[in-house]
Amino acid sequence: MADTSRMAEDLRVEQENSQHAEKVKRTMDANLKDLQRRLDEAEAIALKGGKRAIQKQENRIRELEGEISQQNRLHQEDLKQLRKNERRLKEMTFQADEDRKNQERIQELVEKLQLKIKAFKRQVEEAEEQASSNMAKYRKAQHEYEDSLERAEIAEGSLNKLRSKASKM
Repeated sequence: MADTSRMAEDLRVEQENSQHAEKVKRTMDANLKDLQRRLDEAEAIALKGGKRAIQKQENRIRELEGEISQQNRLHQEDLKQLRKNERRLKEMTFQADEDRKNQERIQELVEKLQLKIKAFKRQVEEAEEQASSNMAKYRKAQHEYEDSLERAEIAEGSLNKLRSKASKM
């Protein structure tokens, strides 16, 4: 955004420079017309012998034409820079839009992944609860099995004693 603001400020400055160059050009054109009028007057005087004044005016005209030419070059450079800045502003605006769209896509992806993480956590908790329940059932069954074995051993021992007594009788 800072680059966009800077480019907008550069664009404004270039537009002001362009307007200034146009104003200078108009002034120079007016000066040129004025000098042309004066030249015409000077030519009338020159006909009466004022060749020196004519030469001076011609020199001044050449100077002003050089200034106008320089101002025209500056104006063209300003226009070129203005177009370049406008292109850069468009590119930066496009890039900012793309960055915003990418950020939105990333945010959507993050939200989807967070929902998946919550679902996985819930599944893990349910699996842990099921495992805990199964472990408790296993321990109970193991305890009952061990009790059954112990009772079977006691019963077998009692049976053996009874058999032993029965065979003695």
